[in-house]
Amino acid sequence: MPTAYYQSPVGVTRIIAEDGFITSISIRDEEIEVEPTDDPVLQMATKQLDEYFAGYRKEFDLPIKQAGSEFQQSVWQQLLIIPYGKTISYGQQSKLMNNPLGIRAIAAANGKNNLWVVVPCHRVIGSDGSLTGYAGGLWRKKWLLAHEARVMGVGQTVLAL
Repeated sequence: MPTAYYQSPVGVTRIIAEDGFITSISIRDEEIEVEPTDDPVLQMATKQLDEYFAGYRKEFDLPIKQAGSEFQQSVWQQLLIIPYGKTISYGQQSKLMNNPLGIRAIAAANGKNNLWVVVPCHRVIGSDGSLTGYAGGLWRKKWLLAHEARVMGVGQTVLAL
């Protein structure tokens, strides 16, 4: 499977393609040498990640496919409609999916999302506003939400001296 590594502001990202689709985007904690790729789908993904982190891209337009149950697919589809720079709670997500008792199952499906940032599970927070449940580390979830807030011109930002 074609694989590329991308240096994001929060760590090295591994991108995997299969049959013309991006099937996995995951953040890594280890240092990996990043080299250019000649695979067109991987090039498209790295370009769009560049645009996202530069603040120019708010929605991804990539051919994506990840393996999962019908339920997981429905959860991931719902994540795609959360607007850039906005958050919802797991409880709100369960209500939007007409499954108010399914909060834990929905949260578990969010945790199985293999398309980091592109399928924005980082935009789902606890009902009390807390940052919970993020496979990439809560510090990265906080960074991504702050990045989107800065781009949108909302929320608090830290002034650079």
